[in-house]
Amino acid sequence: MKKKLFTRNFTFLILGQISSLIGNYTLRFALSMYVLEKTGSASMFAGLLALAMLPTILLSPFGGILADRANRRNIMVALDTLSGLSVLAAAFAMASGRELSVIGALLIVLSVLGAFESPTVQACVPQMLSGENIVKGNAAVNQVASAASLITPFLGSVFYTALGIRPVFYAAVACFFVTAALECFIRLDYKKSARKMGIGKVMKEDFSVSVRFLRRDQPGILKLLLLAAAVSLFVAGTAVVGFPYLVRAVLGLSATHYGAAESAMGVAAILGSLCVAALAKKLRPRHLAAVLFSFGLFLIPCGIAFLLPAGPFARYLILLAMFCACQLGCSLFSTYAISIIQERTPQELMGKVMSYVFTLSMCAQPAGQILYGALFDRFSDRPYRVLIPSGLIVCAIGLASRSFFMKLEE
Repeated sequence: MKKKLFTRNFTFLILGQISSLIGNYTLRFALSMYVLEKTGSASMFAGLLALAMLPTILLSPFGGILADRANRRNIMVALDTLSGLSVLAAAFAMASGRELSVIGALLIVLSVLGAFESPTVQACVPQMLSGENIVKGNAAVNQVASAASLITPFLGSVFYTALGIRPVFYAAVACFFVTAALECFIRLDYKKSARKMGIGKVMKEDFSVSVRFLRRDQPGILKLLLLAAAVSLFVAGTAVVGFPYLVRAVLGLSATHYGAAESAMGVAAILGSLCVAALAKKLRPRHLAAVLFSFGLFLIPCGIAFLLPAGPFARYLILLAMFCACQLGCSLFSTYAISIIQERTPQELMGKVMSYVFTLSMCAQPAGQILYGALFDRFSDRPYRVLIPSGLIVCAIGLASRSFFMKLEE
């Protein structure tokens, strides 16, 4: 008998994610507009975001421990309630005249709470679902995130332009409280540990057990995490830093062109998740090697475009097509890779292992952005010297990983 994907628990989880992400992303977009308006400096908000990422990177492993030691439903309810209260407090504090300090503190608090919530949400999916529904469930979660990132810039700009920053705060508060209310209806099995240990011993034991699991029991998962982080360094660097830089600075096109491209890439990410859901029965780990190879293959034409006697718009179309293909592949790779990891991880270690997934991806992304920021500055007049070698390196990684993925499948 075919098991249903949208069970009671999973439906409430998805509805909660929709509400939470819309509130979170809309708030962050409105804050970026507010900071730019007040300071005229994009680097100011970038600095605030970079500072806010640190708690997430440092605390995610502890979030994984909490997800495995406590009731996951209660964790999500508590964290979303705290998020709502934090945003509400920040809304009142904005009247103090220290707006930038308040925004910085709010971003850090939300980052700390996110470090505990992300591993918990990811650990809930395999607890709620089984079999191929785990792949479809992860695809649904990814689709929600992609759709939220697609529509929230529009919502944020409309709300902020029409109403100002304070109503955006209140709307985000409402979203977080609605999420917490929805999560109250989730029912998850939870067995409290009979052993009584201090916090220090709990952390030491949990870290030891999870590291032993990755190094000895499932070394394939650890290798998959490191491989995904290495590719993320190249792909995230070229897509997040290179693409907007090439469109605005090198090709000299308008913000409208870049906005249209961002929307197209959001649609591509959704399509990637849909592909995973549609192909859940046919996908195998060995297929991920071909996806990795395709990342590099798509970067090479982007570099060749700057060697051809083509105009800015023609080059823009080439970049848009290739980066949309990369975005689709990234969505497919990450969704299926997470499903593989979840299927091979016991429930008592799920939160900790998911936190390592989150931490490694968070570390790789800023490293790639810094690296490619420097490279594109250095070769601003010859971007093909960055794009073509990057594509060849990723292609080589894809080819070299083929035997690894074959063994992982076995």
